[in-house]
Amino acid sequence: MNANTGFRDLASPDSSDASSVLRTAQVCGSDPAPLDVLCSQLGPGPFSLVSLLVTPRADFASVMADAARRFPGTDVVGCTTAGEITSTGYADGTIVAIGFPEDTFTTSSLMIDTIDRMDTQTVVDRITLARMGLQQRTPKMTGGFGFLVVDGLSLSEDTLTATIAPALGDMPVFGGSAGDGTAFRRTFVSLDGQVAENAAVLTLVRTKLRTHVFSLDHLVPTANQMVVTEADPAKRIVKAINAEPAAREYARIVGKDPDQLDQFTFAAHPVVVRIGDSHHVRAIQQVNAAGDLVFFSAIDEGMVLTVARPQNMVTHLSDELDALGQDGKPSDIIGCDCILRRIEAEQTQQSRAISDVLAQHRVVGFSTYGEQNGPLHVNHTMSGVAFYPPDPEGDGGCR
Repeated sequence: MNANTGFRDLASPDSSDASSVLRTAQVCGSDPAPLDVLCSQLGPGPFSLVSLLVTPRADFASVMADAARRFPGTDVVGCTTAGEITSTGYADGTIVAIGFPEDTFTTSSLMIDTIDRMDTQTVVDRITLARMGLQQRTPKMTGGFGFLVVDGLSLSEDTLTATIAPALGDMPVFGGSAGDGTAFRRTFVSLDGQVAENAAVLTLVRTKLRTHVFSLDHLVPTANQMVVTEADPAKRIVKAINAEPAAREYARIVGKDPDQLDQFTFAAHPVVVRIGDSHHVRAIQQVNAAGDLVFFSAIDEGMVLTVARPQNMVTHLSDELDALGQDGKPSDIIGCDCILRRIEAEQTQQSRAISDVLAQHRVVGFSTYGEQNGPLHVNHTMSGVAFYPPDPEGDGGCR
């Protein structure tokens, strides 16, 4: 357990057992030979996909290059993290590996480069062809989803997710934005040893199993609202709220000292925007030198923001994960969990309790700079996919 954060920093042995449909492994990011440990824990393949969620403390390029050598003929996808979720819950400084056995899963992965100026039609065509080709190769696999990892500092996730979703047809998609701890300097993604910034990797997954893509958050809108009156949407910067300097007006509304705003404040007092019948978080990343608010996701002038109130995070998470088991308990869950949820857990001294809930429900994954849920890039959520054991009465499917 890390004395400063309450998170576990050393990984425990692999959590996979006979009831898991995935193989999972974890190792300390400072291990001199991390792939030796991960390969030993994952066990023999073959795998269709190996996903690596890598602490920024590790040499990402070296880890991904070694993984590509170790798993020839396998999709090897990775990203840097803002923290990890291992078999014991929240962790910091680890590498998590998730193996998708070839006898249960078939995958197709593609790198999307220069996402800040991508040719939308070209991306749609590539994804559509990949999806159709995968479906033709796997007629007996009726379950499936898309898993997206994207540069968390690209400022392009909103456009990317809106582009990807229609190309996937009825295939649900979830994912997470790569992180850099709480440094916000550089984030990376990788496919088959190729490391990139300003890029994303989309993996299309087909499986015999029943799967369920989900998104959850524990926030309730209040009556406190504010209007963005000056913004730089391209940089996700809000300069004025209610015609007042943004940071000072936000601080006034939430009852905080404007000179003391930090990540804990933003996690405890998130703001949401209404889209249709739902509210979605527009999380604040930081206050810049000019006193403007820098956001994690799309923002624009005229947008009405509502301050949200968090419910008890432990109770809410436990209830939501329990609900995934109403028609049979998942054997495995992959979760992309916003860094702001982790910060809130730390601030409210709930990290250990949340880790216990995550471990109980066999969630593995990482802390993100944002989450992808269908066509939306969101914040302060956990997005993920639950896997269900083989059904002797049927042949899988998604729900």
